[in-house]
Amino acid sequence: MSFLLKSMVSSQMKSFGLGGTSEEKKEDSEVSDPAAAQGMTREEYEEYQRQLVEEQMERDAKFNQRKAERATLRVHLREKYKLPQSERDENQIQMAGDDVDLPEELQKMVAEDQVEEEEKNSIFGQIPNIQNIDMDTIKEKATATFTEMKQAAEEKCSLM
Repeated sequence: MSFLLKSMVSSQMKSFGLGGTSEEKKEDSEVSDPAAAQGMTREEYEEYQRQLVEEQMERDAKFNQRKAERATLRVHLREKYKLPQSERDENQIQMAGDDVDLPEELQKMVAEDQVEEEEKNSIFGQIPNIQNIDMDTIKEKATATFTEMKQAAEEKCSLM
C-alpha cells in the first residue's frame, strides 16, 4: 500500500517540477548511457566504437586508392590521345600518395594497346594495307602530279 501511495505522490510531485528521488535519477542516467542501451559495458562499447572508426577509415582509404587508380588511368588515356589534362584527376592522385599504380588488369590492357599501336606504326603493320591499295589510282595521281610539275617548270623556265 505504501508503494502505491509513494508512486502516486511522486508522479504528482514530478509533474509540478519538485523532482523525484535519487534512485529515479540513477535509472534515467543509465538509460541515457549508450553502452547500457546496447547491452554492453563501457569498455566494450568504447572498443566497438573504435573498431567502427577504424573500419570506416580503411574503407575510405581503399575508396580513395581506387579513385586515384581510375584517375591514373584517365591521365594515361589523356596522354595517349593528346587530350587536355584535368586538375581533379591530379588532385585525386596526390591525395592518395605516391604509391598509386594501375591495377594489374589495366596494366595488361594498356600494354596490349601499346603493342598493337607499335605494330600498326611499323612497316609490317602496313603490309595488310598494301593489299587494299588500288594501283591504277596511284598511277593516275602520279602522272597527274608529274604533268603539273612539268607544266609549272615550262612556264617558269624560258629555255624549255
